[in-house]
Amino acid sequence: MVELIVFGAEQLCPSCVNLPSSKETYEWLEAALARKYPNQPFKVSYVDINNPPEDDEKKEFAQKVIDEDMFYPVVLLEDEVVGEGNPRLKTVYAAMEKRGYQPE
Repeated sequence: MVELIVFGAEQLCPSCVNLPSSKETYEWLEAALARKYPNQPFKVSYVDINNPPEDDEKKEFAQKVIDEDMFYPVVLLEDEVVGEGNPRLKTVYAAMEKRGYQPE
């Protein structure tokens, strides 16, 4: 089972003013993936970059998003960044299918 992690913050990034919030993007992605890949196990998680969980990997990547001024939300699938700022479903789907997921 793969985990898709959406890294973001309550406040929109300065370059993302007219885009959905990180939380909205997380909810939208979760719903879209559930429709595209029903009955196929995957997990979608949300990490607030300003208040990351104790998980070392998530904490380190959250810090990287801040340090490198990445456009958030940043969507991470395993170790691959599959979306930044305004993630594209097509790109996320391609990354999922590369890992064996089949659209229905």
